[in-house]
This record gives sequence, structure tokens and C-alpha cells, in this order.
Amino acid sequence: MANTTPAVKAFISTYDNAPFAFQNLDDAIEAVCCGESFRSLILALVNSPAFSEELGKEFEAADAIAGLSACRGLRSCLNFSLGRFFGLLAEVITAFDRAAGNEWTKFSNRVNQSNLGGSKLLDRLIRSADGSFYKDLAARLVDENPHAVYPTSSYRESEAHVVSAGDDQIIEAVMTSRTFTSIRVVENCLDPEQTVLRDMYVSHGRCVCLVDQNVETYYGEQIDKYFKHHGIHLDKLVYRAMEVDKGIRTVEKMLGDFKSLGVCRHEPVLIIGGGVIADTGGLACALYHRNTPYVMLSTSIVAGIDAGPSPRTCCDGFGYKNLFGAYHAPVLSLTDRFFFKTLREGWLRHGIIEIIKMAAIKDLELFEYMEQAGPALIETRFGTLNCEPGSEISVLSQKILGAALRSYVEAEYGNLYETHQCRPHAYGHTWSPGFEIEAGLLHGHAVAIGMGFGAYLSYRKNWITADDFHRILKLISSFGLSLWHDVMFNKETLWASQEKIVQKRGGNLAAPLPKGGVGKCGYLNSMTQEELFEAISAYRQICNDYPRKGLGIDPLCSDVGLEDPSTIGHSLMETVKAHSGTSEVLSTV
Repeated sequence: MANTTPAVKAFISTYDNAPFAFQNLDDAIEAVCCGESFRSLILALVNSPAFSEELGKEFEAADAIAGLSACRGLRSCLNFSLGRFFGLLAEVITAFDRAAGNEWTKFSNRVNQSNLGGSKLLDRLIRSADGSFYKDLAARLVDENPHAVYPTSSYRESEAHVVSAGDDQIIEAVMTSRTFTSIRVVENCLDPEQTVLRDMYVSHGRCVCLVDQNVETYYGEQIDKYFKHHGIHLDKLVYRAMEVDKGIRTVEKMLGDFKSLGVCRHEPVLIIGGGVIADTGGLACALYHRNTPYVMLSTSIVAGIDAGPSPRTCCDGFGYKNLFGAYHAPVLSLTDRFFFKTLREGWLRHGIIEIIKMAAIKDLELFEYMEQAGPALIETRFGTLNCEPGSEISVLSQKILGAALRSYVEAEYGNLYETHQCRPHAYGHTWSPGFEIEAGLLHGHAVAIGMGFGAYLSYRKNWITADDFHRILKLISSFGLSLWHDVMFNKETLWASQEKIVQKRGGNLAAPLPKGGVGKCGYLNSMTQEELFEAISAYRQICNDYPRKGLGIDPLCSDVGLEDPSTIGHSLMETVKAHSGTSEVLSTV
């Protein structure tokens, strides 16, 4: 067992708050930082197994999860500014003792508002009465724990072990990299009384922020006022973020803006918007300095429970979805349902499929929540429109968001770099990437079609009963989502998509499908062209018996005011054709 939580509790029980009242702030800092209890705390923090499951279990057992992310960050506290150190320390203490945490929060605010806030903690400790102790500690850590004294970023660590032949002509190495992130369901993020963004950026003194142009229209002024209220300089970069903009040129523009603003490698960029800017902005952060942290504030349901916390940053290329990308999770992901109030029904509808996806393949209780809520989720914008706080739909909406996030993160983060293809959250994403752009479909409707078709394949294999099969289709259809689009008649498109996905999945089809009942998953790894084409025809007949003959409500990007990505996709493919001098290249894209 790590000694981190006992050390925090011991510090809380023994600290003297008298220095908080000192008129001279530097004297107060000296008094706080000198003494055995503070030295013990620092040693516990820098030696903490910050990236271990063990530390997480400790905080969970202490009912102090709210302070876990801050504690992990404090492993690198000697390299922090005084403002950042005391801010994170206040978060940790608050998680264990709210009254004590309030006092430390006031003190950290005082430090951040002073000219001492930017001073480095280690420099101040070396100047203290205990300076020799900290000077020796820093020298020792260079060899014993360099992440604690000279971190590139407090959010990551790496290590390796190397062996070599006697003549050094053969060298073998194993490398590991670890990171941590925090995922939170928060309400009214832009209310000045809600300090989650303030706490992240106040010690940095500024916030470099990428904003979706549509979000800027509705919330731009509120974003400005929030950071101005907290005295944080805001460098706001506004980008159009429709599906047609999800290309490498958008990413290049972001990289150029980062360079112009001198974004630092330890400075989290803030991304505010939906799935497109989550993907492109996250990819830009992954590429810049080879790894720049970012915070994701999701304003759409797709981003809020899928693209936002996802480590899979990406952009489209050569007419294919998400062809370019990198694995780079946000250090903090915020889902705030109050942004949903201004979403069109069509935008909200297509995002809901990502919740149904996790429910159908991994979480029966979540599936039942969705059946219970029904279309009221859309009508009330997840309990934020025309309903009272605490109403049944409001409470149920919070449960749904939390459960969807938990299910998604459990599935996604356990296989962060897609080192294997047992990925339940890829349900509905096997054949849909090949026809989504061609048909001009919203992503959620394309995935819904893929899920419905996948459920049918599962039923054909006797992996689920007829009742479970139709239960899944009924839930999808009840939200106005697509079970069918005539692009499915382009059977060669689906076969090409299957061939491409096999390449992407390491030579396996590994199509996740419901198996053993709703909320359970299995993997289909073999599907001949003949079997695929036959299944498409049979599935079409089943869809005819559903409302709207299986067609969705406003399924196209153009139906909800977005540009048709199919035109851009064909343009990119023509570029490849022109450059290659042959159309053969297109069949492999």
C-alpha cells in the first residue's frame, strides 16, 4: 500500500492555519513550507506511485476521488509555480476535508493573485529555512526520479529496460509510457461560480482556446466574460468545424496558430466544441511538440460521451473517415449537458447513438435507462429545456451521461493504443466508415445503420434471440435514428469498407456484435463477400417493417444545415487520382 493518503491525512490533522493570516505573504509561505509535516508531505507526493491502480484504489476507498487527479499531478510539484502547487494541494485537501480545503483554497487564491504566484516551488523551498534539505532532495531526484524534478509534462511518464549482446551488435528494448486523465460530468462550466476551468488555468496566467465557430456564436461572449472575471488572459482561436472541415488543412492551421502563440509543452490547450474540433484539435495537440496536453469541454452529445474523452484524435483523408490520427487523450474531459439546450434536434439525435452503442454492447442497465427515457431525452435536451431541476427526466439524464461515460472509458482506456481489437465501442463502426461520407450521412446515423446491421448479423448467427435483436432495433428507431439508407444497396462499397477495416484492425475483421444478450459483446471475424451481400438484402426486408421503413429523421449532414461531406470526399479522391495517374489507387483507400 502506498503511503500517499496517510501522509495527506496526517498533514491535514497537524497543519497550523495561523500563517494564513500573516500580512506578509512571503512570510506566510515560509511558515507553511517549513516543518516536519510539510517535508513529509512533499516526500510522499514526489514518491507517490502516481500512475498506479493502487493509488486510485486508495483514493476510492477514502471517498476522495475528486482529489486524485490533483494528487497525481503533484508528483511533479517541485517544478510547479507556487500558484499551481497551492491550487492543486487545496484540491487534494478539499477531497478529504472540505472545511480545511476551503482555507487552503483561499490561501492559494491569495498566492495566485500576488506577484509570488509565478515563482517556482523548488526555488522558494531552497531559499527557506529548510533549504539544505530541499537542495539535497532535488539533487538526489535527478537520478532516482527525474519525472519529479525535471518533468516535460506532469501528465506523463515513461521508462524502458534494455539488454544487449556482449559486443553490442544486438540491442533489445521494451518501452512503456503512462498518462492519466480526469473525466467529469459538470454543470454550467461557464458560470463564474463554477471554477473547474479557472482552477486549471489561473496558475498559467493565460488560456489558449480553440473554439468551434458555432459555439462562438452562442457562447463566445460568455467564454470571454468567464476568463475576464477570473483575471486569466484568453487567446481565443475560432475555427469552422463542420464535417467537411475535418481535414489535414484544418490541423495545419491549428499548428501554425500554436506556433504563433508560443504554446508550451506543459500548457494545456482548451478545446471547446463538438466532435469535429475534438478530433482535429486533439490531433493538432498530439503533433505539436510531439505531445501537448489539452482540456476538452464538450458541447455536443457526440463529443460529451465519445469523441471528447477519446484518445483517438484524427482527421479525414482521401475520402475516408479518420484516416490520419494519433492516440492522445485529453488531460481533462468535461461533459456539460447545459450546452445541449442550444443544439438542434438533429444534432442531438445523431449523438445519442453513441450512448445506445455502449448500452447495447456493454451495459444492460444503461440500455434500460435509455428505454425508460425515450424521445424525451431529445425533447428536453437531456433535462435542460422545459423541465424543472430534479425532475425525473433531469435525474435520469444525469444517470445516462455518467453511465455512458463510465462504460465508454472502461472499454476505451483499457486498450488505449488499440494494441488489440477486442473493442466493444467499435460496434457500428465496421462497415459505416466506408459509406458515411459517400452518402453524406451524419456520423450518428451511419453508426446506427452499422449497429442495426450488426445486430442482424448477430441474430443470423444465433448469438442473440429475435427478441433481443428487435429490442435493439426498436430503441434505435424510437429516437428517429436510421436503420437503413439506400447507400447500402452499393454492396461493393460495404465490401471495400470491410477490406479496409481488416487492414486497419491488424488483419482481422473483429467486428463487435451483441452476443449472449443485450449488454454483452462478441466478435465476428469472418464474413465472405457472398455472405455480406446476402445479409444486406435480407436486412433490408426487416427494416421495411419499422417506422419510416427504417429511414432516419434528418439523417444527412445537409438536413441539419451542414455541408455535404460527400462532395469534399470525391474532391479529395480526384486529387489522388490525378496525382497517381490511375484510378487503381482509389480502391485501396
